[in-house]
Amino acid sequence: MTGTLSDGTPVHRWTLERGGVRVRVLSYGGIVQSVEVPDRDGGTADVVLGFPDLAGYLGNPEPYLGALIGRYANRIAGARFPLDGRTYALAQNNGPNSLHGGECGFDRRVWDVTPVEHGVRLTRVSPHGEEGFPGRLKATATCTLDETGALRIAYEAVTDAPTVINLTNYTYWNLSGSGDAGGHELRLAASRYTPVDADLIPTGALEDVAGTRFDFRQPRKVGSGYDHNFVLDKGVTDTPVEIAELHDPASGRVLTVATTEPGIQVYTADHLTDPFAPGGGLALEIQHFPDSPNRPEFPSTELRPGEVFRSETVYGFSAR
Repeated sequence: MTGTLSDGTPVHRWTLERGGVRVRVLSYGGIVQSVEVPDRDGGTADVVLGFPDLAGYLGNPEPYLGALIGRYANRIAGARFPLDGRTYALAQNNGPNSLHGGECGFDRRVWDVTPVEHGVRLTRVSPHGEEGFPGRLKATATCTLDETGALRIAYEAVTDAPTVINLTNYTYWNLSGSGDAGGHELRLAASRYTPVDADLIPTGALEDVAGTRFDFRQPRKVGSGYDHNFVLDKGVTDTPVEIAELHDPASGRVLTVATTEPGIQVYTADHLTDPFAPGGGLALEIQHFPDSPNRPEFPSTELRPGEVFRSETVYGFSAR
């Protein structure tokens, strides 16, 4: 056990180690607390932002750090959405909008954890009406390391009533282990992105990245000023397809990302606060598009009884 919540609920930490990679996962929020990988010279560093103990997460003004996000990752405009002729009102926690599941999303819940081969399975049941979302939702996230040390997160969910779902992991990556992540080089297999309004809600357009600062089709430094969803060229797939590479020239570390999802939210963390510095990490949120429940032209996030939501993302590590 690594600690307890104020109500006495125990929080446990699990350590996964394989292929030269060590990952620590908390039952609180399903948080990826640390990921230790070698650089080009064999030196090991923790390449994600996190706290050394539970107290750091509970007192952190920056929520979501390394956590599983649900029921709906990213924003829903006006904290409302229509489904089957009814409008559902959600908790408003981002101005007039709902963000990352509401005021107390999956990132602030304790998950049940059971060991599986080379990893752990996290499970929780979100009751009907939690944060305004309909349906009793049972969600699982299975975190495993393969023989190369790649971290695989496989999500599943079922519901007893029509609902919407968008799950992701909100890890901030810094392949140097410290300092500014803005110098990392990013490549994305994304020829379009979803432009947003002043509240970071998509306008509904899908615009070409060519000739804009959103063009990462060839590797280049990330810099700052991004909190945008990119439309992956591959769309929704049954098995993970590589869609991103992040490279730190200083250490040589490389992170590759493969997924079944159609979008990736790139957030340069320009507003991180103490003890972290602005730009100290880069969030690559693998997910469906923001505000999809209000945008029928976007890939659907609806889940109905009898269906099984499945999503899988693989984070690979190497150095050059």
